[in-house]
Amino acid sequence: MNRVLDTVEECVEQTIDRVGKHLVIGAPLGLGKPVQLLNAFYRRAASDPEISLHILTALCLEVPKPGSHIEASLAGPIMERLFGDYEELDFMRDLRADGLPDNIQLSELYFKAGSMKNMPVAQQNYISSNYTHIVRDMSSFGVNVMVQMVAARETDEGLSVSLSSNPDITLEMMDRLEGEDRPIMLLAQTHDDMPFMENDAEVPPEAFDLIVRNPRYNKTLFAVPNTAVPLQDYAAALHASSLIEDGGTLQIGIGALGDAVAHACILRHEHNHSYRSMLEKLTHQQTPIASDLSEFEQGLYVSTEMFVNGMMHLIEHGIVKRKVYDNLVLQRGLNAGEISAQVDADLYDYGRREGLIPSVLDNASLAELQYWGILDDTAVLEGDAIAAAGQHLANDMDDPDTRAALLAQAEGRELRHGRLLHGGFFLGPMDFYDKLSALDAAGQELICMTGVRRTNQLLLDYHLYCAQRQKARFINTGMIVSLNGTVASDALEDGTVISGVGGQYNFVAMAQDLPGAHSILCIRSTRGQGKHLQSNIVPFYGYATIPKHLRDVVVTEYGVADLRGQSDAEIIKRLINIADSRFQEGLLEFAKRHNKLPRDYRIPFEARDNTPERLQRTLAVFQEQELLPSYPFGTDMTSQEIALGASLRRIKALSEEPGHFIATAFKALLHRSDEDAARPFLERIHLDHPETTKDFLIQQLLMLELEERGLLKVS
Repeated sequence: MNRVLDTVEECVEQTIDRVGKHLVIGAPLGLGKPVQLLNAFYRRAASDPEISLHILTALCLEVPKPGSHIEASLAGPIMERLFGDYEELDFMRDLRADGLPDNIQLSELYFKAGSMKNMPVAQQNYISSNYTHIVRDMSSFGVNVMVQMVAARETDEGLSVSLSSNPDITLEMMDRLEGEDRPIMLLAQTHDDMPFMENDAEVPPEAFDLIVRNPRYNKTLFAVPNTAVPLQDYAAALHASSLIEDGGTLQIGIGALGDAVAHACILRHEHNHSYRSMLEKLTHQQTPIASDLSEFEQGLYVSTEMFVNGMMHLIEHGIVKRKVYDNLVLQRGLNAGEISAQVDADLYDYGRREGLIPSVLDNASLAELQYWGILDDTAVLEGDAIAAAGQHLANDMDDPDTRAALLAQAEGRELRHGRLLHGGFFLGPMDFYDKLSALDAAGQELICMTGVRRTNQLLLDYHLYCAQRQKARFINTGMIVSLNGTVASDALEDGTVISGVGGQYNFVAMAQDLPGAHSILCIRSTRGQGKHLQSNIVPFYGYATIPKHLRDVVVTEYGVADLRGQSDAEIIKRLINIADSRFQEGLLEFAKRHNKLPRDYRIPFEARDNTPERLQRTLAVFQEQELLPSYPFGTDMTSQEIALGASLRRIKALSEEPGHFIATAFKALLHRSDEDAARPFLERIHLDHPETTKDFLIQQLLMLELEERGLLKVS
């Protein structure tokens, strides 16, 4: 069989010839999906009702679709810049049109947040699974085809292949399928712009049965643009970042909150005085697990399912700099301070004492010590001697001459193969992919993309992973927390799935098992606006992602609630203290009515001013100093587009408050704005000559909004 093919259609036909017409296809989440190959399988099955096709995957990426024609006018040029000729998944288009053929089924294990709320077929076929169980659960459906987008490069030895963005489940799936006694195909489609990641992500081309290589499939990669960070997320991130211990381990997620936490760490490291001032003004009370708020002298190590753009910035700013080593003896010595990462006499003494360096070398121990850089690569065994630096030395590591000669060759060098980051998959903006593609050999060594069976649990090597993940802080987001500490993160009370469990439960459970670790769940205190405003801290909720017995740390924009090991009454008090003050009395009364708090308990005075207005007052000066920018890691939008987007969102929000909308509309109609100053904004979204009454009203509201934000001159 010719392993490398030119077209996806050839690949589909050869796969059907091998496994038959009952196709159960597994595909990675996010960027790792080979879009053209999946579309070819979909088209082939749609044209032949004898084919049964079941696709199992997660996080199907779709180009955002604007709502109104005004939104489309704003978003169109932005979408073209961001997504270019990205080819979409055909089955997602037909799913949204309720047009999937009867012989084709799609099951997702994780949705883009909120994207499938009103999609009955997607809701019905959703599979809830912890990330570490996805391979098991996919396999239970009888997966007989595994597909993957890969990076490839030519070397002196021939073609080399990297799982690039998604070794997360594929490495484990390869191992699981290897022993199966049935027809199975592992398929790859190459893309020239996929970053070639080495280490665990690099696999031999023989790992795949077929590889499709064709430059015409190199469509624009899906890149997730940086999102604006609202003030409330900055406040929550500042609180969360204060819990991170120098010399510890970090995990954060994608989106505004993840960017905010990364930026807060940069502020702590590079603008420590301002950082402390922000926290002092924000914080009412200290939490027992708060760190000393120092700069990151030792630095952090990252163990994460998702490698996000913010983490790359933390590496660039010298915050993620603590290297870990896949050798328990070395790692324990580093943790205890008995050795450093430099090869020296202390390391040789420690290595001999702990058995890392045997008294007599054999080929295996020599190779191990050379791998870590403890012995020079030129040292070889020759009979009963060690040949090194032109000398024949006794094969006795306790011999003073042998030790001195070998140490002289390696002394002062840094240990090799230390990792700053282990990640399961990556997804982010295009400049993030460009940075990964540009990594040199030293940069590649620091980053190890690997399986979630490693990043999301401790089972594979409990003692090593505990040693590496010291003082871990796993920071994720939740939607709603009940007064008993139960958190809902992926679905609503009625069962509607919003996203998925993903790895959140894995990290929460791991934090309970890992000495010195904490799970930190960040939850916005409220959702909605006006009459639709609701608290996200609620008396009770009929759905749970994280059960109350795993409750740990909950953070809102108003502070930190350390819940681990506390009584029910103390947990309720701490959660009410970080709730929005407009809802605190209702929560308090519920708890008292149900005998969970004493009747005479009062909310502390210092926790009674939890309002957006106080946040704005507190942080405004730091915004003016540009320490809390809307886009901490940049944006692909122009300043005009940012202003228009923000203003249109505010106008849209007005429609949910009829009274406020009518009053503002009258004000806009009676107000005379500077139309010449507004013209560039209006022309950008084709509102300079509105054709309908609705468009005219939006035009007037927009000019008023831009003027009130200081973006237009008053006539």
